[in-house]
Amino acid sequence: MDEISQELTTSFSTVHIRHTLDTTDEYYEKENEYLNEQYPMVMPYLIALNQAFMVCRFRADFEAEFGKQLFVQMELQQKAFCEANIPLMQKEAKLTDEYQKIMAAAAIEFDGQTLNLYGIQKYFEHEDRAKRKAAFQAYSDFYHSHEERLEEIWDELIAIRNEMGRNLGFENYIPLGYMNQGRTDYGMEEVASFREQVRRELVPLCQKLYEAQAKRLGVDKIMVYDEERVYPDGNAEPAGDDDFMVEQARKMYHEMSPETGEFIDFMIDHELMDLKNKPGKASTGYMTYLPSLKASFVFSCFNHTIGDMQVLTHELGHAFAGYMAMRHQPIADYYGVSTDIAEIHSMSMEQFSYPYAEWFFGDQADKFRFAHLQDAITFVPFGVAVDEFQHICYAHPKLTPKERTYEWHKLEEKYMPWRTYENDEFMERGGYWYHKLHIYLYPFYYINYTLTTMGAMEFAGKNRENHEAAWEDYKKLCSCGGSMSYKETLRHANLAVPFEEGSVAKAIAQAKETLLSQM
Repeated sequence: MDEISQELTTSFSTVHIRHTLDTTDEYYEKENEYLNEQYPMVMPYLIALNQAFMVCRFRADFEAEFGKQLFVQMELQQKAFCEANIPLMQKEAKLTDEYQKIMAAAAIEFDGQTLNLYGIQKYFEHEDRAKRKAAFQAYSDFYHSHEERLEEIWDELIAIRNEMGRNLGFENYIPLGYMNQGRTDYGMEEVASFREQVRRELVPLCQKLYEAQAKRLGVDKIMVYDEERVYPDGNAEPAGDDDFMVEQARKMYHEMSPETGEFIDFMIDHELMDLKNKPGKASTGYMTYLPSLKASFVFSCFNHTIGDMQVLTHELGHAFAGYMAMRHQPIADYYGVSTDIAEIHSMSMEQFSYPYAEWFFGDQADKFRFAHLQDAITFVPFGVAVDEFQHICYAHPKLTPKERTYEWHKLEEKYMPWRTYENDEFMERGGYWYHKLHIYLYPFYYINYTLTTMGAMEFAGKNRENHEAAWEDYKKLCSCGGSMSYKETLRHANLAVPFEEGSVAKAIAQAKETLLSQM
């Protein structure tokens, strides 16, 4: 069964990769639609098999060989599924695919070019403030022009997902959303307490960082279109083209450790990355598994900004963790990890790359390091706002589309009080949330980026104190895969639990000191 499931997952991933590489390819569009319709039909058989395992007289033997987490996962899958949800899952997949196609089809006329969503974002860092403002307005106008259909898709998704939750005996979708994220040892209360720590500890720090940025740029106040322009003389840019960046990544991973050197050769030699921006390519970035090949695949759209470096570290951090787990864990159930752990792999790899920044950015390496660290910190309030927004929408389904959007406006006031739009009615009333595809595609995933930022900041601090010990803990984190629960995995890798009072202040202490001394 393990072998069969690996083949199925590999086939599914292959279709997904080829569909996102060219969303205009009708063959893979139809293949993707077929799998989205058929995959839910397989679920009852997988659940029945899990049930057979759970009542099997050899259960103790299985637990002795593979650990109890296998059965924890099975029980969670069983609780999270009922056959009445199959047609709802099919409808959900069609709606999320429609959202992706709208995003991928973006053709924004700007500066004499036709740009997709990744292409226009390059201008958010432009030296000319008027051009930055115009670029952000063009970006805003794209979402505003699709507002009506995006409202309808979101409205339908809320209704469908809440019905899924009710079919399982819940008041709404939220408990099912947590189950689908693999959360077994924490819930909504812990997440809410973490969000409050962020509001208390990080929001004031971010306010200071943006005030300092305004002074650097010589403006009275940072507008939304200024946020990405960290330095008056320009942000750090890669010192070469896409191929140069990949070759530097190969050098870096060989220098970093024997394991990462072996890994990057495997990725490059087997063409397991597609990173160049192309028309029709989905506006996203991801890592996915090809488990029957014991391989990971990385997808992104380079745009010649520091974001390209983040892809080569963040997504390849995911890929390295998959590579290690597939070589250390005995069954495919443990190759993947719960999403709240997965992002520690990726965000920590970004931190481990800091000593090699000169290879990618030359004499602009210090600018990269500061801007990247500031971005890691200032992102967190936005990330928790995305999470709270989803809780509000699913808990209050009778809100009108415009009322939901206004809830986002209120969350910006709470978590991002520096955020200022200029003469943009759509964004001022809360339209910014439409761009965050995770809200549509991956419910309750986004908080993981903020939880795991704490783990990444811990690794960054440990790495300064003792690189060898930090790297050994990181390898332990990657190699254990999904064989333990969230809190067990943190303890295994000697990391703190971010819900505990004071954990946020402790995790960001070194980053805070660095930023305040350099800003």
